[in-house]
Amino acid sequence: MNLAEIIDDHAPESTALIWNNRATTYGELRSQVDHFRGGLASLGVGDGDRVALVLTNGVPFVVTYLAVLGLGGVIVPLNPTSPAPELENQIATVGATVVVIDRSCTATWADVDAAAVPTVTAVVTTDPNAAGDPDAGELVPFDRLLESDPVERVDVDADHLAALLFTSGTAGAPRAAMLTHGSLRANNQQSLSAKGHMNGDDVVYCVLPVFHIFGLNVVLGLALTVGATVVLVQRFDPSTALQSIADRGITVIPGAPGMWAAFTQLEDAPADAFASVRLALSGASRLPVSVFAAMRDRFGVEVLEGYGLTEASPIVTTSTGAPARPGSVGRSLHGVEVRLVTAHGDALVGDVGEIWVRGDNVFAGYLDDPEATAAVLTEDGWLQTGDMATADDDGYLYLVDRAKDLVIVSGFNVYPAEVEETLVTHPDVVEVGVVGVPHPFTGEAVKAYVVLRPGSLVDEETLIDYSLDRLARYKCPSKIIFVEALPRNMSGKLVRRNLDDALRIGLTPTT
Repeated sequence: MNLAEIIDDHAPESTALIWNNRATTYGELRSQVDHFRGGLASLGVGDGDRVALVLTNGVPFVVTYLAVLGLGGVIVPLNPTSPAPELENQIATVGATVVVIDRSCTATWADVDAAAVPTVTAVVTTDPNAAGDPDAGELVPFDRLLESDPVERVDVDADHLAALLFTSGTAGAPRAAMLTHGSLRANNQQSLSAKGHMNGDDVVYCVLPVFHIFGLNVVLGLALTVGATVVLVQRFDPSTALQSIADRGITVIPGAPGMWAAFTQLEDAPADAFASVRLALSGASRLPVSVFAAMRDRFGVEVLEGYGLTEASPIVTTSTGAPARPGSVGRSLHGVEVRLVTAHGDALVGDVGEIWVRGDNVFAGYLDDPEATAAVLTEDGWLQTGDMATADDDGYLYLVDRAKDLVIVSGFNVYPAEVEETLVTHPDVVEVGVVGVPHPFTGEAVKAYVVLRPGSLVDEETLIDYSLDRLARYKCPSKIIFVEALPRNMSGKLVRRNLDDALRIGLTPTT
Protein backbone atom coordinates (compact mmCIF):
# COMPACT_ATOMS: atom_id res chain seq x y z
CA MET A 1 0.00 0.00 0.00
CA ASN A 2 0.94 3.67 -0.20
CA LEU A 3 -1.28 6.62 0.74
CA ALA A 4 -0.26 8.34 -2.50
CA GLU A 5 -2.48 5.83 -4.33
CA ILE A 6 -5.55 7.90 -3.48
CA ILE A 7 -5.38 9.76 -6.82
CA ASP A 8 -4.93 6.65 -9.01
CA ASP A 9 -8.45 5.57 -9.90
CA HIS A 10 -10.12 8.83 -10.90
CA ALA A 11 -10.95 9.76 -14.49
CA PRO A 12 -7.90 11.52 -16.01
CA GLU A 13 -10.03 14.31 -17.50
CA SER A 14 -11.85 15.18 -14.25
CA THR A 15 -10.66 18.25 -12.38
CA ALA A 16 -8.60 17.59 -9.28
CA LEU A 17 -7.40 21.06 -8.29
CA ILE A 18 -8.23 24.68 -9.05
CA TRP A 19 -5.54 27.15 -8.04
CA ASN A 20 -4.86 30.69 -9.24
CA ASN A 21 -7.76 30.30 -11.70
CA ARG A 22 -6.10 27.29 -13.35
CA ALA A 23 -7.48 23.78 -13.32
CA THR A 24 -5.35 20.66 -12.93
CA THR A 25 -6.94 17.37 -13.96
CA TYR A 26 -6.35 14.09 -12.17
CA GLY A 27 -4.38 12.90 -15.19
CA GLU A 28 -2.13 15.98 -15.06
CA LEU A 29 -1.73 15.66 -11.30
CA ARG A 30 -0.65 12.03 -11.57
CA SER A 31 1.91 12.97 -14.22
CA GLN A 32 3.28 15.86 -12.17
CA VAL A 33 3.59 13.67 -9.08
CA ASP A 34 5.40 10.93 -11.05
CA HIS A 35 7.93 13.38 -12.48
CA PHE A 36 8.45 15.29 -9.24
CA ARG A 37 9.00 11.99 -7.46
CA GLY A 38 11.86 11.40 -9.87
CA GLY A 39 13.18 14.89 -9.19
CA LEU A 40 13.19 14.33 -5.44
CA ALA A 41 14.91 10.97 -5.94
CA SER A 42 17.65 12.76 -7.89
CA LEU A 43 18.21 14.89 -4.79
CA GLY A 44 18.68 11.76 -2.73
CA VAL A 45 15.23 11.48 -1.15
CA GLY A 46 14.38 7.87 -0.38
CA ASP A 47 12.73 5.62 2.15
CA GLY A 48 12.33 7.30 5.54
CA ASP A 49 13.88 10.63 4.52
CA ARG A 50 12.14 13.72 5.90
CA VAL A 51 11.12 16.51 3.53
CA ALA A 52 9.97 19.82 5.00
CA LEU A 53 7.11 21.52 3.14
CA VAL A 54 7.12 25.28 3.74
CA LEU A 55 4.34 25.87 1.25
CA THR A 56 1.05 27.74 1.05
CA ASN A 57 -2.19 26.19 -0.24
CA GLY A 58 -1.38 25.41 -3.86
CA VAL A 59 -0.54 22.78 -6.44
CA PRO A 60 3.14 22.61 -5.37
CA PHE A 61 2.09 21.46 -1.90
CA VAL A 62 -0.17 18.71 -3.28
CA VAL A 63 2.45 17.49 -5.77
CA THR A 64 5.23 17.48 -3.17
CA TYR A 65 3.04 15.76 -0.58
CA LEU A 66 2.13 12.86 -2.86
CA ALA A 67 5.60 12.57 -4.39
CA VAL A 68 7.35 12.30 -1.03
CA LEU A 69 4.89 9.65 0.16
CA GLY A 70 5.41 7.74 -3.08
CA LEU A 71 9.13 7.45 -2.33
CA GLY A 72 8.47 6.16 1.17
CA GLY A 73 9.63 9.50 2.51
CA VAL A 74 8.10 11.50 5.34
CA ILE A 75 6.44 14.88 4.87
CA VAL A 76 6.94 17.59 7.48
CA PRO A 77 4.42 20.37 6.74
CA LEU A 78 5.50 23.66 8.33
CA ASN A 79 3.82 27.02 8.64
CA PRO A 80 5.01 29.16 5.70
CA THR A 81 4.61 32.31 7.82
CA SER A 82 7.06 31.04 10.44
CA PRO A 83 10.15 33.16 11.11
CA ALA A 84 13.57 31.73 10.35
CA PRO A 85 14.42 30.69 13.96
CA GLU A 86 11.24 28.61 14.21
CA LEU A 87 11.95 26.92 10.88
CA GLU A 88 15.47 26.16 12.03
CA ASN A 89 14.25 24.55 15.22
CA GLN A 90 11.58 22.40 13.57
CA ILE A 91 13.74 21.29 10.65
CA ALA A 92 16.57 20.38 13.01
CA THR A 93 14.17 18.47 15.27
CA VAL A 94 13.02 16.17 12.48
CA GLY A 95 16.34 16.02 10.60
CA ALA A 96 14.90 17.01 7.23
CA THR A 97 17.22 16.43 4.27
CA VAL A 98 15.28 18.48 1.70
CA VAL A 99 13.19 21.62 2.13
CA VAL A 100 10.55 22.67 -0.43
CA ILE A 101 9.70 26.30 0.13
CA ASP A 102 7.30 28.80 -1.38
CA ARG A 103 8.72 31.72 -3.34
CA SER A 104 7.09 34.12 -0.88
CA CYS A 105 9.19 32.56 1.90
CA THR A 106 12.53 32.73 0.09
CA ALA A 107 13.52 35.90 1.95
CA THR A 108 12.82 34.14 5.23
CA TRP A 109 14.98 31.20 4.16
CA ALA A 110 17.84 33.61 3.46
CA ASP A 111 17.88 34.30 7.20
CA VAL A 112 18.16 30.62 8.13
CA ASP A 113 21.51 29.67 9.58
CA ALA A 114 22.76 26.70 7.55
CA ALA A 115 24.77 25.51 10.53
CA ALA A 116 21.51 25.17 12.49
CA VAL A 117 20.07 22.74 9.91
CA PRO A 118 23.06 20.53 9.06
CA THR A 119 20.94 17.67 7.68
CA VAL A 120 19.55 19.79 4.83
CA THR A 121 21.26 18.94 1.54
CA ALA A 122 18.95 20.76 -0.90
CA VAL A 123 16.34 23.51 -0.88
CA VAL A 124 13.68 23.57 -3.60
CA THR A 125 11.80 26.81 -4.28
CA THR A 126 8.72 27.64 -6.34
CA ASP A 127 10.61 30.71 -7.58
CA PRO A 128 11.29 29.93 -11.26
CA ASN A 129 14.26 32.31 -11.29
CA ALA A 130 16.31 30.33 -8.77
CA ALA A 131 19.83 29.36 -9.83
CA GLY A 132 19.49 25.63 -9.28
CA ASP A 133 22.80 24.10 -8.15
CA PRO A 134 22.35 22.50 -4.71
CA ASP A 135 26.05 21.58 -4.53
CA ALA A 136 26.82 25.30 -4.68
CA GLY A 137 24.24 26.05 -1.99
CA GLU A 138 21.77 27.41 -4.54
CA LEU A 139 18.01 27.02 -4.51
CA VAL A 140 16.61 24.43 -6.92
CA PRO A 141 13.59 25.53 -9.02
CA PHE A 142 10.46 23.45 -8.39
CA ASP A 143 9.63 23.50 -12.11
CA ARG A 144 12.98 21.93 -12.98
CA LEU A 145 12.21 18.90 -10.85
CA LEU A 146 8.89 18.55 -12.68
CA GLU A 147 10.95 17.89 -15.82
CA SER A 148 12.75 14.92 -14.25
CA ASP A 149 12.32 11.35 -15.44
CA PRO A 150 9.55 9.64 -13.44
CA VAL A 151 10.33 6.87 -10.98
CA GLU A 152 8.00 4.18 -9.71
CA ARG A 153 6.12 4.50 -6.46
CA VAL A 154 7.15 2.14 -3.67
CA ASP A 155 4.93 -0.04 -1.52
CA VAL A 156 5.10 0.42 2.23
CA ASP A 157 3.54 -1.20 5.27
CA ALA A 158 0.56 0.41 7.00
CA ASP A 159 2.75 1.35 9.98
CA HIS A 160 5.30 3.13 7.77
CA LEU A 161 5.76 6.74 8.87
CA ALA A 162 4.07 9.16 6.45
CA ALA A 163 3.99 12.55 8.19
CA LEU A 164 5.40 14.47 11.12
CA LEU A 165 3.12 17.29 12.24
CA PHE A 166 4.06 19.70 14.99
CA THR A 167 1.34 20.05 17.57
CA SER A 168 0.99 21.29 21.12
CA GLY A 169 -2.15 19.13 21.25
CA THR A 170 -2.40 16.80 24.20
CA ALA A 171 1.20 17.24 25.30
CA GLY A 172 1.65 20.97 25.97
CA ALA A 173 4.86 22.14 24.25
CA PRO A 174 5.03 21.59 20.46
CA ARG A 175 6.14 18.09 19.51
CA ALA A 176 6.20 16.18 16.24
CA ALA A 177 3.30 13.74 16.07
CA MET A 178 3.99 10.62 14.00
CA LEU A 179 1.20 9.75 11.56
CA THR A 180 1.46 6.63 9.42
CA HIS A 181 0.14 5.66 6.00
CA GLY A 182 -2.27 3.38 7.83
CA SER A 183 -3.57 5.93 10.33
CA LEU A 184 -4.20 8.60 7.68
CA ARG A 185 -5.82 6.12 5.29
CA ALA A 186 -7.92 4.64 8.10
CA ASN A 187 -9.30 8.03 9.08
CA ASN A 188 -10.27 8.73 5.47
CA GLN A 189 -12.26 5.51 5.34
CA GLN A 190 -13.77 6.07 8.80
CA SER A 191 -14.88 9.56 7.77
CA LEU A 192 -16.42 8.42 4.51
CA SER A 193 -18.53 5.88 6.39
CA ALA A 194 -20.67 8.82 7.54
CA LYS A 195 -23.76 9.18 5.38
CA GLY A 196 -23.72 12.14 3.03
CA HIS A 197 -20.00 12.92 3.26
CA MET A 198 -17.84 13.99 0.31
CA ASN A 199 -18.20 12.35 -3.09
CA GLY A 200 -16.65 12.64 -6.51
CA ASP A 201 -19.16 15.25 -7.68
CA ASP A 202 -18.24 17.71 -4.93
CA VAL A 203 -16.33 20.97 -5.31
CA VAL A 204 -14.51 21.56 -2.04
CA TYR A 205 -13.42 24.98 -0.74
CA CYS A 206 -9.97 24.58 0.82
CA VAL A 207 -8.93 27.72 2.68
CA LEU A 208 -7.85 25.82 5.79
CA PRO A 209 -4.03 25.65 5.75
CA VAL A 210 -2.90 22.32 4.34
CA PHE A 211 0.13 22.27 6.63
CA HIS A 212 -2.39 21.67 9.44
CA ILE A 213 -4.01 18.25 9.87
CA PHE A 214 -7.52 19.65 9.32
CA GLY A 215 -6.62 20.96 5.88
CA LEU A 216 -4.24 18.10 5.09
CA ASN A 217 -6.41 15.05 5.74
CA VAL A 218 -9.96 16.26 6.35
CA VAL A 219 -10.07 18.51 3.29
CA LEU A 220 -7.29 17.52 0.88
CA GLY A 221 -7.01 13.83 1.80
CA LEU A 222 -10.73 13.11 1.76
CA ALA A 223 -11.39 15.10 -1.40
CA LEU A 224 -8.62 13.40 -3.38
CA THR A 225 -9.71 10.01 -2.08
CA VAL A 226 -13.21 10.38 -3.55
CA GLY A 227 -12.10 12.22 -6.70
CA ALA A 228 -13.65 15.58 -5.84
CA THR A 229 -12.41 18.96 -7.06
CA VAL A 230 -10.42 21.00 -4.54
CA VAL A 231 -10.38 24.79 -4.83
CA LEU A 232 -7.14 25.85 -3.15
CA VAL A 233 -7.29 29.26 -1.48
CA GLN A 234 -4.37 30.93 0.27
CA ARG A 235 -6.13 33.61 2.32
CA PHE A 236 -9.61 33.94 3.70
CA ASP A 237 -11.65 37.01 2.96
CA PRO A 238 -15.39 36.55 3.54
CA SER A 239 -16.56 38.72 0.65
CA THR A 240 -14.16 37.12 -1.82
CA ALA A 241 -15.12 33.71 -0.50
CA LEU A 242 -18.79 34.32 -1.27
CA GLN A 243 -17.86 35.23 -4.83
CA SER A 244 -15.79 32.06 -5.19
CA ILE A 245 -18.62 29.95 -3.80
CA ALA A 246 -20.95 31.32 -6.48
CA ASP A 247 -18.45 31.25 -9.36
CA ARG A 248 -17.13 27.74 -8.66
CA GLY A 249 -20.36 26.15 -7.52
CA ILE A 250 -18.82 25.14 -4.21
CA THR A 251 -20.67 22.25 -2.56
CA VAL A 252 -18.52 21.52 0.51
CA ILE A 253 -17.02 24.10 2.87
CA PRO A 254 -14.92 22.93 5.81
CA GLY A 255 -13.85 25.71 8.14
CA ALA A 256 -13.12 26.91 11.65
CA PRO A 257 -15.70 28.76 13.79
CA GLY A 258 -14.07 32.11 13.06
CA MET A 259 -14.77 31.70 9.35
CA TRP A 260 -18.46 31.01 9.91
CA ALA A 261 -18.69 33.93 12.34
CA ALA A 262 -17.15 36.21 9.69
CA PHE A 263 -19.81 35.19 7.18
CA THR A 264 -22.55 36.16 9.62
CA GLN A 265 -21.03 39.66 9.92
CA LEU A 266 -21.47 40.40 6.19
CA GLU A 267 -24.44 42.75 6.24
CA ASP A 268 -24.90 42.84 2.45
CA ALA A 269 -24.56 39.09 1.82
CA PRO A 270 -27.59 37.76 -0.08
CA ALA A 271 -29.77 35.11 1.50
CA ASP A 272 -28.91 32.65 -1.28
CA ALA A 273 -25.14 33.11 -0.97
CA PHE A 274 -24.70 29.45 -0.06
CA ALA A 275 -27.27 28.04 -2.46
CA SER A 276 -24.80 25.57 -3.99
CA VAL A 277 -23.46 24.34 -0.63
CA ARG A 278 -24.75 20.97 0.54
CA LEU A 279 -22.22 20.35 3.32
CA ALA A 280 -20.94 23.01 5.74
CA LEU A 281 -18.46 21.71 8.30
CA SER A 282 -16.84 23.24 11.36
CA GLY A 283 -13.95 22.04 13.49
CA ALA A 284 -10.76 23.07 15.34
CA SER A 285 -12.72 24.56 18.25
CA ARG A 286 -16.29 24.88 19.51
CA LEU A 287 -18.77 26.57 17.21
CA PRO A 288 -20.89 29.03 19.22
CA VAL A 289 -24.58 28.13 19.06
CA SER A 290 -25.26 31.77 18.18
CA VAL A 291 -23.15 31.39 15.00
CA PHE A 292 -24.94 28.15 14.10
CA ALA A 293 -28.28 29.93 14.51
CA ALA A 294 -27.17 32.96 12.48
CA MET A 295 -25.99 30.80 9.55
CA ARG A 296 -29.22 28.80 9.62
CA ASP A 297 -31.54 31.78 9.94
CA ARG A 298 -29.80 34.09 7.44
CA PHE A 299 -28.61 31.62 4.81
CA GLY A 300 -30.47 28.40 5.43
CA VAL A 301 -27.20 26.58 6.13
CA GLU A 302 -26.81 24.20 9.07
CA VAL A 303 -23.12 24.10 9.97
CA LEU A 304 -22.25 20.59 11.14
CA GLU A 305 -19.65 20.28 13.86
CA GLY A 306 -17.06 17.57 14.25
CA TYR A 307 -14.24 16.91 16.68
CA GLY A 308 -10.73 15.73 16.13
CA LEU A 309 -7.08 16.25 16.91
CA THR A 310 -3.77 15.73 15.14
CA GLU A 311 -3.02 12.62 17.18
CA ALA A 312 -6.18 10.97 15.78
CA SER A 313 -5.39 11.78 12.12
CA PRO A 314 -7.68 13.75 13.00
CA ILE A 315 -11.46 13.09 12.93
CA VAL A 316 -13.05 11.41 15.95
CA THR A 317 -16.71 12.48 15.80
CA THR A 318 -18.96 13.98 13.15
CA SER A 319 -22.46 15.40 12.82
CA THR A 320 -22.57 14.53 9.11
CA GLY A 321 -25.46 12.30 8.11
CA ALA A 322 -27.56 13.01 11.19
CA PRO A 323 -30.01 15.74 12.24
CA ALA A 324 -28.12 18.77 13.53
CA ARG A 325 -27.89 19.15 17.28
CA PRO A 326 -26.61 22.68 17.96
CA GLY A 327 -23.71 22.63 20.40
CA SER A 328 -22.85 18.98 19.70
CA VAL A 329 -19.82 17.69 17.79
CA GLY A 330 -21.74 14.59 16.82
CA ARG A 331 -21.10 10.91 17.36
CA SER A 332 -17.97 8.83 16.93
CA LEU A 333 -17.11 7.60 13.46
CA HIS A 334 -17.53 3.95 12.52
CA GLY A 335 -14.34 2.20 13.60
CA VAL A 336 -13.46 4.79 16.25
CA GLU A 337 -14.06 4.00 19.91
CA VAL A 338 -14.72 6.87 22.32
CA ARG A 339 -14.92 6.93 26.12
CA LEU A 340 -15.44 9.76 28.58
CA VAL A 341 -13.25 9.06 31.59
CA THR A 342 -13.14 10.54 35.08
CA ALA A 343 -10.84 9.85 38.01
CA HIS A 344 -13.33 7.21 39.11
CA GLY A 345 -13.89 5.46 35.78
CA ASP A 346 -16.21 6.06 32.84
CA ALA A 347 -18.41 9.15 33.19
CA LEU A 348 -22.14 8.81 33.58
CA VAL A 349 -24.43 10.30 30.94
CA GLY A 350 -24.40 14.07 31.36
CA ASP A 351 -21.24 14.12 33.50
CA VAL A 352 -17.98 15.69 32.34
CA GLY A 353 -15.18 13.34 31.42
CA GLU A 354 -11.95 13.35 29.41
CA ILE A 355 -12.29 12.10 25.84
CA TRP A 356 -10.36 8.88 25.21
CA VAL A 357 -10.06 7.55 21.66
CA ARG A 358 -9.03 4.20 20.21
CA GLY A 359 -8.86 3.05 16.58
CA ASP A 360 -6.60 2.50 13.59
CA ASN A 361 -6.49 6.27 13.13
CA VAL A 362 -4.57 6.91 16.37
CA PHE A 363 -1.02 8.14 15.89
CA ALA A 364 2.18 6.22 16.56
CA GLY A 365 3.47 8.62 19.21
CA TYR A 366 5.66 11.70 19.46
CA LEU A 367 8.98 11.69 17.63
CA ASP A 368 11.90 10.79 19.93
CA ASP A 369 9.80 11.44 23.03
CA PRO A 370 8.72 8.19 24.67
CA GLU A 371 7.83 9.98 27.92
CA ALA A 372 5.34 12.31 26.23
CA THR A 373 3.98 9.39 24.22
CA ALA A 374 3.44 7.29 27.34
CA ALA A 375 1.63 10.21 28.96
CA VAL A 376 -1.12 10.16 26.29
CA LEU A 377 -1.20 6.56 25.02
CA THR A 378 -2.25 3.73 27.31
CA GLU A 379 -0.83 0.24 26.95
CA ASP A 380 -4.08 -0.97 25.39
CA GLY A 381 -4.14 1.77 22.75
CA TRP A 382 -6.35 4.49 24.21
CA LEU A 383 -5.41 8.07 23.31
CA GLN A 384 -6.04 10.41 26.25
CA THR A 385 -6.91 13.65 24.50
CA GLY A 386 -7.03 16.12 27.38
CA ASP A 387 -10.34 17.42 26.00
CA MET A 388 -13.37 17.41 28.29
CA ALA A 389 -16.90 16.62 27.16
CA THR A 390 -20.31 15.33 28.12
CA ALA A 391 -22.50 12.87 26.21
CA ASP A 392 -26.26 12.48 25.92
CA ASP A 393 -28.29 9.28 25.83
CA ASP A 394 -27.81 8.97 22.07
CA GLY A 395 -24.03 9.19 22.22
CA TYR A 396 -23.72 12.76 20.94
CA LEU A 397 -20.72 14.54 22.41
CA TYR A 398 -20.71 18.11 23.71
CA LEU A 399 -17.28 19.66 24.20
CA VAL A 400 -16.66 21.43 27.48
CA ASP A 401 -13.04 22.55 27.30
CA ARG A 402 -9.41 21.52 27.46
CA ALA A 403 -8.48 20.00 30.80
CA LYS A 404 -5.38 22.19 30.94
CA ASP A 405 -7.53 25.34 30.51
CA LEU A 406 -9.69 24.53 33.52
CA VAL A 407 -9.97 27.41 36.03
CA ILE A 408 -10.56 26.50 39.68
CA VAL A 409 -12.28 29.22 41.70
CA SER A 410 -12.69 28.47 45.41
CA GLY A 411 -12.59 24.77 44.59
CA PHE A 412 -15.22 25.01 41.84
CA ASN A 413 -14.43 24.07 38.24
CA VAL A 414 -14.91 26.80 35.64
CA TYR A 415 -14.62 25.90 31.96
CA PRO A 416 -13.55 28.99 29.97
CA ALA A 417 -15.65 28.00 26.95
CA GLU A 418 -18.85 28.26 28.99
CA VAL A 419 -18.01 31.81 30.05
CA GLU A 420 -16.97 32.74 26.50
CA GLU A 421 -20.19 31.44 25.01
CA THR A 422 -22.22 33.37 27.55
CA LEU A 423 -20.50 36.71 26.99
CA VAL A 424 -20.59 36.38 23.20
CA THR A 425 -24.41 36.39 23.32
CA HIS A 426 -24.28 40.07 24.30
CA PRO A 427 -25.23 42.10 21.20
CA ASP A 428 -22.10 44.29 21.42
CA VAL A 429 -19.64 41.39 21.74
CA VAL A 430 -17.95 39.70 18.75
CA GLU A 431 -15.42 37.40 20.39
CA VAL A 432 -14.28 36.41 23.87
CA GLY A 433 -11.25 34.63 25.30
CA VAL A 434 -11.17 33.57 28.94
CA VAL A 435 -8.30 32.48 31.20
CA GLY A 436 -7.69 31.94 34.86
CA VAL A 437 -5.45 34.29 36.84
CA PRO A 438 -4.07 33.94 40.37
CA HIS A 439 -6.23 35.33 43.17
CA PRO A 440 -5.16 35.65 46.84
CA PHE A 441 -8.48 34.47 48.29
CA THR A 442 -10.09 32.17 45.71
CA GLY A 443 -6.96 30.58 44.24
CA GLU A 444 -7.90 31.67 40.76
CA ALA A 445 -10.25 34.18 39.19
CA VAL A 446 -11.77 34.49 35.74
CA LYS A 447 -10.37 37.09 33.34
CA ALA A 448 -11.98 37.80 29.97
CA TYR A 449 -10.57 39.40 26.82
CA VAL A 450 -13.36 40.85 24.69
CA VAL A 451 -13.59 42.06 21.08
CA LEU A 452 -16.47 44.53 20.64
CA ARG A 453 -18.49 45.34 17.57
CA PRO A 454 -17.29 48.52 15.78
CA GLY A 455 -18.62 51.65 17.44
CA SER A 456 -19.69 49.90 20.63
CA LEU A 457 -18.98 51.65 23.94
CA VAL A 458 -20.15 48.93 26.30
CA ASP A 459 -18.01 48.93 29.44
CA GLU A 460 -16.56 46.36 31.79
CA GLU A 461 -19.20 46.76 34.48
CA THR A 462 -22.01 46.20 31.99
CA LEU A 463 -20.54 42.92 30.76
CA ILE A 464 -19.83 41.67 34.28
CA ASP A 465 -23.43 42.39 35.23
CA TYR A 466 -24.54 40.62 32.06
CA SER A 467 -22.64 37.49 33.06
CA LEU A 468 -23.94 37.65 36.65
CA ASP A 469 -27.47 37.40 35.27
CA ARG A 470 -26.59 34.21 33.40
CA LEU A 471 -23.84 32.38 35.28
CA ALA A 472 -23.05 31.33 38.83
CA ARG A 473 -21.09 34.08 40.54
CA TYR A 474 -17.86 32.05 40.75
CA LYS A 475 -17.91 31.61 36.96
CA CYS A 476 -18.22 35.31 36.21
CA PRO A 477 -15.18 37.34 35.15
CA SER A 478 -13.74 39.67 37.74
CA LYS A 479 -11.74 41.52 35.08
CA ILE A 480 -12.49 42.32 31.44
CA ILE A 481 -9.93 43.62 28.97
CA PHE A 482 -11.05 45.04 25.63
CA VAL A 483 -8.83 44.08 22.68
CA GLU A 484 -8.80 44.52 18.90
CA ALA A 485 -8.60 40.81 18.11
CA LEU A 486 -7.99 37.48 19.80
CA PRO A 487 -4.83 35.50 19.07
CA ARG A 488 -5.63 32.43 16.97
CA ASN A 489 -3.50 29.85 15.23
CA MET A 490 -3.74 29.09 11.51
CA SER A 491 -6.58 26.61 12.04
CA GLY A 492 -8.65 29.25 13.84
CA LYS A 493 -8.18 27.85 17.33
CA LEU A 494 -7.92 30.36 20.18
CA VAL A 495 -4.42 30.50 21.67
CA ARG A 496 -5.19 31.37 25.28
CA ARG A 497 -1.55 31.56 26.35
CA ASN A 498 -1.13 34.57 24.01
CA LEU A 499 -4.13 36.54 25.23
CA ASP A 500 -1.99 38.95 27.23
CA ASP A 501 -0.23 39.91 23.99
CA ALA A 502 -3.47 40.96 22.28
CA LEU A 503 -3.55 44.62 21.29
CA ARG A 504 -5.81 46.52 23.67
CA ILE A 505 -8.14 49.18 22.41
CA GLY A 506 -8.62 52.64 23.86
CA LEU A 507 -11.43 51.91 26.28
CA THR A 508 -10.91 52.55 29.95
CA PRO A 509 -12.44 49.65 31.88
CA THR A 510 -14.15 50.50 35.12
CA THR A 511 -12.39 49.43 38.27
